[in-house]
Amino acid sequence: MLHHLLQVGSRRTLLGHPKLGASWEGFAIEQILATLSTRDAYFWATHGGAELDLLVMVKGQRHGFEVKYADAPGRTRSMTAALSDLGLAHLWLIYPGNRRYELGERITAIPLADVASLGLT
Repeated sequence: MLHHLLQVGSRRTLLGHPKLGASWEGFAIEQILATLSTRDAYFWATHGGAELDLLVMVKGQRHGFEVKYADAPGRTRSMTAALSDLGLAHLWLIYPGNRRYELGERITAIPLADVASLGLT
């Protein structure tokens, strides 16, 4: 629906559109929620500007998801704040790439397709 409202009719047009990141974020969050065995899901933000795209409760633990449309996204101050403030078991950075890599203690960048293998279902 977003693509229709933005008059984005092709992948090529989408890749050059300023709302590409928002489109990817919405799609990824839908896929994550469809995969997880919880609907206990939230957006989190502070007055200081830190935010987390998706906070979920699974099996009594808090897990965070940050979604970025980038080739090799990195760690941000918001991620560090979310880990600390929310007591996350882990923070997953979802991106459209194809390899998994560590960004620090309890922060891992993973392709969207790997969400099912996290053991959070």
